[in-house]
Amino acid sequence: MDLRAARERREDIEPNLEFELRRFTEREGRNATFNREARERYLRFASAPEARWTANFRDLSASVTRMATLAPEGRINEAIVAAEIDRLLQRWTPGDTDADDVLLRAVLGDRLSQCDPFDRVQLAEVIRVCRTSRSASEAGRTLFAVSRLNKASANDADRLRKYLARFGTSFDEARA
Repeated sequence: MDLRAARERREDIEPNLEFELRRFTEREGRNATFNREARERYLRFASAPEARWTANFRDLSASVTRMATLAPEGRINEAIVAAEIDRLLQRWTPGDTDADDVLLRAVLGDRLSQCDPFDRVQLAEVIRVCRTSRSASEAGRTLFAVSRLNKASANDADRLRKYLARFGTSFDEARA
């Protein structure tokens, strides 16, 4: 058994990526795959020195699960990969400042003090998706991919605008 950390075993990233996708399919009962460009981008990042994999392969497993869960119709695209890379890099950034708070303060300013800790986590992820999406509709499709399947009619952009309005912000402000 090889006990070296994931960051020391870059050659094992790709096989473990495939393993985690199969595991997600078995566990969740729905298939998830990467489009070609997204897969290449994620593997480039995952094998690069800036990918610290501080929790070893548990980080990789959690990362793949997050992307597969957010994937519209089970297809992990470049926007999802970009948001995940951003999230991982922020998590691995040393320092006392919480990366989510930095991101939220950039968008909300002083209104951040009016947000509950529970809302901060969710809103930070919404803002990350907004920043990697070309439009509110694209961001909405990414954020509401699973719940959209249960609705007779969906307007994901409107749903996203209403969510952001609860915090006194907009898609354009989240993207800036």
